[in-house]
Amino acid sequence: MYIKKISDQLSVADQITQKDVSVIAKAGFKSIVCNRPDGEDLGQPAFKEIEQAAIKANLPIRFLPAVSGAVTSELGQEFGKLLEDLPKPVLAYCRSGMRCTTLWALSNAKTMDRASLVRTAANAGYDISAISL
Repeated sequence: MYIKKISDQLSVADQITQKDVSVIAKAGFKSIVCNRPDGEDLGQPAFKEIEQAAIKANLPIRFLPAVSGAVTSELGQEFGKLLEDLPKPVLAYCRSGMRCTTLWALSNAKTMDRASLVRTAANAGYDISAISL
């Protein structure tokens, strides 16, 4: 697992495991969002498995699956609502962190200019320049 900071309120990560949840809690995260649909890859932990570990660690967790290559502005708005409602800082994960970063950008498209969104994502290692924001 690698964690990349997007803002003071959000970091993103690649696929996490049940064992990672205690590390996430110890790192100071207050909640988790899963943006990866179950069954994308063989051996990928199911959301329910991660959810059970999060419950044991007393971390709120939400499931907002986004299919790779099919992230919509509506999902971005839902992601933004989750970020508003969940205790912060939030850790969002998917296969690589790219979908989480894209959802963050879409959720902020009305309040941040495009250049700032692209630059912030690039600082975390994600190229969202081709995305319509």
